[in-house]
Amino acid sequence: MAAEPAALTLRAPVACIVGPTASGKTDLAQAVALALGGEVVSADSMQVYRGMDIGTGKIPLAERLVPHHGLDLVDPGQPFSAALFQRYARDRFREIDARGLRSVLAGGTGFYVRAAIDGYEFPAGEQVDNPVRKRCARIAEQEGAEALWQMLSERDPASAAIIPAADVKRVTRAFELLDEGCSYAEQRARLSTIPQVVPALFVGLAVDPDVLRARIDARVDAMVEAGLVDEVAGLLAQGFREGVTAPQAIGYKEIAAALDGEATLSEAVRRIKVATHRYAKRQRTWFRKDARIRWIDANDDDPGALLDRALVVLAEGAS
Repeated sequence: MAAEPAALTLRAPVACIVGPTASGKTDLAQAVALALGGEVVSADSMQVYRGMDIGTGKIPLAERLVPHHGLDLVDPGQPFSAALFQRYARDRFREIDARGLRSVLAGGTGFYVRAAIDGYEFPAGEQVDNPVRKRCARIAEQEGAEALWQMLSERDPASAAIIPAADVKRVTRAFELLDEGCSYAEQRARLSTIPQVVPALFVGLAVDPDVLRARIDARVDAMVEAGLVDEVAGLLAQGFREGVTAPQAIGYKEIAAALDGEATLSEAVRRIKVATHRYAKRQRTWFRKDARIRWIDANDDDPGALLDRALVVLAEGAS
């Protein structure tokens, strides 16, 4: 069941605030929503999970000054996809616009941003209730992620070449697409030609690599201080091990390993920092390919100045 590619008509374009983790997009998105009279829609593939709050950088409930959408949609381990997010986000855009308010998309997961804004048509395999997904999950669990990736490499070497072996989610998607007669690699190559179907303006937060690295390290330390270990322990106790230890669950799988006695806490924290640095680099690479994004300097810690820069970009884009 493909999501509709038809263009949306909105009174005001969606304000998309994008950038790598720890760049400040969550706070800026809320500030923009307050300034423009709007609501925030989170485009983060991990913040959709209930109970995964500290480790995903989810804005605390007490600090939400405007309504936030896209948070706490499913339980950890429950499948969710860009196809489902596309439908969810566009429904929120329509509802927010119908109330005379402005949608502000806070995007850290680049593919979710593209799915929400652009006319990406998902094959049936992209939906979550698919036997291919269950079969891949079983293979990954019983034989390991590397074995599943090797199977993909034999069937679709071009796709396997651009998907990390540990990324079971994307490897699985590649198998789903193969069953639909498509190739993950070909779909990725066509991303730049997919038309925009939702009116939107893009603001990107540019942070120097050294500054971002220091922010990430400080943020990870702050998460641990805020109770990340207890959060992970609580999720494991509730039976959410599959979601907590998923390859993409940075911060959770490392702490789970420490709780299982497979690493010390200090080693787990170091691994979280390294994994987050790598993830931020991938995010920057993804967003830099999008020529629609107007980048603003986000190196300083002055939220007022950052908001002013963002509002200038949005005003210029709307004129």
